[in-house]
Parts: sequence; C-alpha cells; structure tokens
Amino acid sequence: MSQFAIFIYQDPAYFETTPPEGWAAVVETHNTFTKQIPELGGSLTGGAALAPTTTATTIKDGTVTDGPFADTKEALLGYYVVEARDLDHAVEIAKLCPAPSGGVEVRPIVDPSTSPF
Repeated sequence: MSQFAIFIYQDPAYFETTPPEGWAAVVETHNTFTKQIPELGGSLTGGAALAPTTTATTIKDGTVTDGPFADTKEALLGYYVVEARDLDHAVEIAKLCPAPSGGVEVRPIVDPSTSPF
C-alpha cells in the first residue's frame, strides 16, 4: 500500500463564525470520516488540524514574514495521511473527507529512498 496526503482547504472565516456546538459537529464529522477509512480498506497513519492562518510564518527567499504566503479565500487547515492501494483508492477515501466550505486535495507521499525526484 502507498501513502497519500489528503489536504483540507477551507475558508477560515467558516470557523471564525462557528459557535462551540458547531465546532463539536465538525469534530464529529471528522471522527466519522476516520472510522470510514478502514471500512474502505485503507488505514489512517497521521493527520492534524492546523492553527489559523493568522499564526503562520512564511519564509521566501530568506525573508521571514508573519502570515500566510498567499492571500486566498481557502487555506490549508488540516490534513490526513492514509495508506491506500493506489490513487483511485485514495480518491475514494478523500471524497468522504469533510470540507464543508472548501475541498480536499490528494497527493502521493514520496518515499525518498525510491523516488527519482
């Protein structure tokens, strides 16, 4: 099985206006998602929610600035790492990942010991 990252991109404003009970509902949808991964024949190997983009520090060309690099509506707010048979299997799993105000991106994780990159 190969490893794939599922990146969750959402509008940060969605969570800025979400009441505490709404946050609990979001957490529950992610708990449901993580339980579905083994049911689909994959496995969860990692993941995390990220702090708001306002806490980001960006380094470009050696210059350090506060805040995210890009000013976009959607930002990377979390990720999962899953083991799946292939990209199609990882996409099947990722389609279940909650991202109510955005979407998800799936990328293979490169094994540096075997990668030509």
